[in-house]
Amino acid sequence: MPDTGINTAAFLADTLARPLFLEGEAGVGKTSLASALAQARGSELIRLQCYEGVDASQALYDWDFPRQLLHLRTIEAVGDRTIDVAAAESELYDERFLLARPLLRALRTPNSVLLIDEIDRADDEFEAFLLEVLSDFSVSIPELGQIKADVAPLVVLTSNRTREVHDALKRRCFYHWVQHPSLEREVAILRRRLPEVTERLAGDVAHAASRLRAAELIKPPGVAESLDWASALQALGCEQLDHGFAALTLGSVLKYREDIERVELEGLSQLIAS
Repeated sequence: MPDTGINTAAFLADTLARPLFLEGEAGVGKTSLASALAQARGSELIRLQCYEGVDASQALYDWDFPRQLLHLRTIEAVGDRTIDVAAAESELYDERFLLARPLLRALRTPNSVLLIDEIDRADDEFEAFLLEVLSDFSVSIPELGQIKADVAPLVVLTSNRTREVHDALKRRCFYHWVQHPSLEREVAILRRRLPEVTERLAGDVAHAASRLRAAELIKPPGVAESLDWASALQALGCEQLDHGFAALTLGSVLKYREDIERVELEGLSQLIAS
């Protein structure tokens, strides 16, 4: 259920063939937007999950060492003296032994959507490598030569802003800050994603989540947590949020003990007030 700002950002990124950089709090729907774009375009979604220490081989390609070793042992077992050693070694770096990671798969898959998720978790060196790849959508594999995308993928980068991403990468992208949805939009999202949830329960959950975001919590809930909370309440047979069920299901929406204790201490009545 995107708003006008997100719609415009996605349209311009696709039309102008620019990467789309989405920044915002965790759980506001950045990853879901990339999935929705792939679905709307009829494209394959290829995801690269970033983390501390991710490097080029994990993002681009690697060689299937066990299969290469098996190939060599098969040649040895055959015992054919006519086999040229250099030719046998060159076969080890054939396409059949290449393990394509997300970046290489995206370059080779026409009309794909490449999601580079949580780029803020990667380090500076990986950012520089990524900047080089996104500059012309091509990579060089020493054993195979240069591989260039026939049609550049639509690239979506997300960041939870655990650290600042360098300006050089941001300059190549169309930037959009993803906010928490309005109350009406959140109710609509809950009803669309969870049609079995009553309209009253969806409204109660959206109101309560909005109040939690206004509180000084370690981790305010995003839309993802609202969906989890509504699912948990629906599974318990709730048609509306009340004090008892709110207390039982706080672990669906709050993920820190300190946050749960604070809400319980300050009183659940404020949370579920209509």
